[in-house]
Amino acid sequence: MSTTEQILAIVGSVPPGRATTYGAIADVVEGASARSVGHVLRTDGHDVPWWRVVTAGGRPAPGVEATAYERFRPEGTPLVPTGDGGYAVDVAAAMW
Repeated sequence: MSTTEQILAIVGSVPPGRATTYGAIADVVEGASARSVGHVLRTDGHDVPWWRVVTAGGRPAPGVEATAYERFRPEGTPLVPTGDGGYAVDVAAAMW
């Protein structure tokens, strides 16, 4: 299985209401980095729940915050407000 396939399989297995981080995925996929996980999701992640992968601080990828928020809310993903008026996933509570 290729690195891309491994990353997509992991992301596809994250259940609703839960989240993981780019780094956590990179830790289990040999040869992957957090940056490469993000690249795979950006280019090939359209058919997996990409919004369930966040930064270590719980933030969605830049530019998709609103779309991710629309998906987190109905899934019951634990969210916390940020000091800048935004939100982040409560990684401690949501980590899968």
